[in-house]
Amino acid sequence: MESGIAFIGFGEAAMAFVGGAPHARAYDVKTDAVATRAAKLADYGRHGVDAATSAQEALQQAEAVLCLVTADQALLAAREGAGLLPAGALWLDMNSVAPDTKRAAASAIEAAGGRYVDVAILAPVLPQRLAVPLLVSGPHAEAGAARLRAIGFTNVRTIDGGIGKASAIKMIRSVMVKGLEALTAEWILAAEAAGIREEAVAALNASWPGTDWAAKADYNLERMMVHGLRRAAEMEEVVKTLDALGTGSAMTRGTVERQRALGTLALAAPAMLDDKLALLLGDNKEAA
Repeated sequence: MESGIAFIGFGEAAMAFVGGAPHARAYDVKTDAVATRAAKLADYGRHGVDAATSAQEALQQAEAVLCLVTADQALLAAREGAGLLPAGALWLDMNSVAPDTKRAAASAIEAAGGRYVDVAILAPVLPQRLAVPLLVSGPHAEAGAARLRAIGFTNVRTIDGGIGKASAIKMIRSVMVKGLEALTAEWILAAEAAGIREEAVAALNASWPGTDWAAKADYNLERMMVHGLRRAAEMEEVVKTLDALGTGSAMTRGTVERQRALGTLALAAPAMLDDKLALLLGDNKEAA
């Protein structure tokens, strides 16, 4: 990764993308809290980035910024970062937020002399890392795509349309992806509580040949237990997207609730499905 790169937010996605870059700077709000500071500083050190103590320090010499915060912090990060950017710096907004949220963030960045780029991440960042598919839109899409490729991303595509076009595709994709996660969790928990898990899995496997629904449930539960709060924040943005389109968001509102419910438990996800289900159901299984 070349110099002049800053990360705002240094969670799973940023750590998947950094590639051990010795010249990148990173700032995450978790360094501001006593309870999380040591762990976040260890993350910086493990991935070979220079730790910044503030957004100002991270951004002061940045030519390109990869903004990778939680969805509910994306607009705030842009507004706070706008006045700290060098003139002409690229703000690569890779957050999973609604088109209107990205347009509001773009207004702040552009008003301060930066160049805003709408970037949508179209698959889980792991295990693909820099090979993850990215979709880029907006007036600076070509410049943004070129910089992303220079950083090391290998699957970058631009799309015609303004800011919000790439994010609309991401948001509407998430209706299915995160919605299926939530629906799978609801299904497998009910099947386990009813004592019919093997039969329920077999029935779905027969209906969708080639799909291992036990494995899918295991993976989806793990993602929701670890990232449920972050996913709920993203799905709130999906609700905004759907409501702005006027097409209805009833199912997605349910996804928000289910993702948040699992994330709020703050439980470490065991390796095995049996253990995940036992942990999540607790005494409810015996009562059922």
